[in-house]
Amino acid sequence: MQFPLASTLCFSVFLLLQQGVSSPALARSTAKADDVLRWKAQAQRVSIARDQWGIPHVTGKSDADAVFGMLYAQAEDDFKRIEMNYINALGRLAEVEGEAEIWRDLRMKLFIQPDDLKARYTQSPIWLKRLMQGFADGLNYYLLNHPEVKPKLITHFEPWMALAFSEGSIGGDIESINLKALANFYGAPDSPLNAKALARLDDAPLLPEPRGSNGFAIAPKLSANGRAMLLINPHTSFYFRPEIQVTSEQGLNAYGAVTWGQFFVYQGFNAHNGWMHTSDAADVIDEFLLKVRQQKGRYFYEYQGQWRPLKIVIHKLPYKAEQGMAERKITTYASHHGPVIRSQDGKWVAVKLMHEPTKALMQSYLRTKTHNYAEFVKVMDLRANSSNNTVYADHDGTIAYFHGNFVPRRDARFDYSLPVDGSIAATDWKGLHAVKEIIQLRNPANGWLQNTNNWPFSVAGIAPGSPSPRQQDFPAYMWSKPENARGIHAVKLLEKARNLDLDSLSQLAYDSELTAFASLLPPLFAAFVAQPDSALTEQVASLRGWDLRACLDSVPTSLAIYWAQDMVQHHSAAARDKRVPVVDFLPQVSAAEQIAALRRASQRLKEDFGQWQTPWGEINRFQRLSGDINAHYDDQQASLPVPFASGNWGSLAAFGMSAKQTTKRIYGDRGNSFVAVVSFGPRIEAKSILAGGESGDPTSPHFQDQAEMYSKAQFKQVLFYPEEVNAHLKRRYHPGQ
Repeated sequence: MQFPLASTLCFSVFLLLQQGVSSPALARSTAKADDVLRWKAQAQRVSIARDQWGIPHVTGKSDADAVFGMLYAQAEDDFKRIEMNYINALGRLAEVEGEAEIWRDLRMKLFIQPDDLKARYTQSPIWLKRLMQGFADGLNYYLLNHPEVKPKLITHFEPWMALAFSEGSIGGDIESINLKALANFYGAPDSPLNAKALARLDDAPLLPEPRGSNGFAIAPKLSANGRAMLLINPHTSFYFRPEIQVTSEQGLNAYGAVTWGQFFVYQGFNAHNGWMHTSDAADVIDEFLLKVRQQKGRYFYEYQGQWRPLKIVIHKLPYKAEQGMAERKITTYASHHGPVIRSQDGKWVAVKLMHEPTKALMQSYLRTKTHNYAEFVKVMDLRANSSNNTVYADHDGTIAYFHGNFVPRRDARFDYSLPVDGSIAATDWKGLHAVKEIIQLRNPANGWLQNTNNWPFSVAGIAPGSPSPRQQDFPAYMWSKPENARGIHAVKLLEKARNLDLDSLSQLAYDSELTAFASLLPPLFAAFVAQPDSALTEQVASLRGWDLRACLDSVPTSLAIYWAQDMVQHHSAAARDKRVPVVDFLPQVSAAEQIAALRRASQRLKEDFGQWQTPWGEINRFQRLSGDINAHYDDQQASLPVPFASGNWGSLAAFGMSAKQTTKRIYGDRGNSFVAVVSFGPRIEAKSILAGGESGDPTSPHFQDQAEMYSKAQFKQVLFYPEEVNAHLKRRYHPGQ
């Protein structure tokens, strides 16, 4: 039926009033009457059940219905994080934050363009279009029903937007491009804008908390019930992913962590299998050196003895100004390798990375509906997961590890860890490796697998004869990270693991040893013998007597970490120059510097806490004061003591502070976020914990109802089956009610 414009408007008002929505929602919404009718009908096909922890268990008749409800529930819990993820993904941050963010926006727009994403949406398979439509409709229906919510920028979501943020990693491949170098290349170096931007870009910690995760898979022979088990332990910024279950009558039934604004469970499990992604896989982002010349006002680059014109793209970058909005135009250049992002030694540098948003979204969703190893590998054949390793377990007892997924085939004669010559075809990517060709392992005889963002050659142990893949069997570009302290820690524990159940697996994942200090402290002790300092005798004695375990009442934990932090502060530049991880470089520091660092650490503890003999639990705290994305901390406000420590020191249960520290205490904001242990069999058994709570609203009872449990490593039961949810049900409703 067709309505004239005036009638359509009146009918929309009528529908809104019937739903109890005030007229301001109409003023903000671009919804048409038929959209509202469609949303309302779809909402009746969706049920959201909130359990005692506020975890949403979303059920839909179709997968698209489930996605609709999934995004509606996410928006109820933290719309601002959803919106900010898409503001960033679409390269529109400067429209909210101001001119200094145009370089971050430009970086995104080198790859993400709305017209391109709209075309990809049009070409997507019907089933995927329906899911993307459900994604947009769920968010728009939430905004329609919540006029009190004031978006910063995006007041209406479009289906194609899901393709801008399709893979789910902590930081996408695009974010690997150095912003400072990009700004220096395309900006006027002496401009006030560039100076302001560069000052912000320089404000980064010397030793950031590792962006990554822990994943363990346990074979049936090592478990108490004879079933495969999985540890899901992403290390992200806190509140980056909520916990959710989403089911449909079309076979969807996934539980786990979902990145705000995405319609797939990123790290989790279904009734048949589970998947845990850890970051830092193969080398999949390459830089190419271009010899460039200018001719008749145009730029050309040399390739195979010929000069090719560089592609010119003019980007319009709107930004928030003191008076309304303004805009900058920046002309960028691209070769067949990819966009130019910086210069080096008189040459321009182009970057090549994966840009397969449709395949990435397909793979991210389809893996959640697999039933066994064969189906999981078939989905992996899409080869559109570029930034992750995968630790896998299933109800058949299979455990497996894949080091990467999207791995370009290259000429192994070249060192792709450095920029390569872009003027010759020999350095070009030559298609992708088949999944069967990448580093992987299935059902090793030892009965366990692990990855902690470390290299893949200790995935099943390092002892002679271990079933781990061998380094010499693969080209160097198939791995990019060395061993780390968490990997050493994990192997040490798993080699002794037997008869594991959910509780003992979680205890293993929270083992308190800080393995990095096994190599860091001996050089300090040797330095003290060579250059004794009577003012440090007690400190050295305390460290000598330490068992390397972090706990609330441990004084040497505090002293060791403050000493190591001081060493990092003074020697990270030298480590970078030698291209050595700073933690690995510290044992090489001179005896005098080792002793000086201990002296400074002792003094800092005394100044901040009254004495150097300060227990770790007095320093290391959990605090959540607001739902702000950029959290602030206050030593005068309530907080909880936390025994875990930074993953940099080998703590499997990572807890570090990435925000600029303005307090005396350390307040964790990155590390263990969502953690789960799962046992697969005829019936799923699982436990989980979430940093703080499900909701980003400080007035919600679920803002930090898990905080104390989190600080004590106490898990809650996962409510996976309908009867379990019903037994702990607090509310069941349709979206819009």
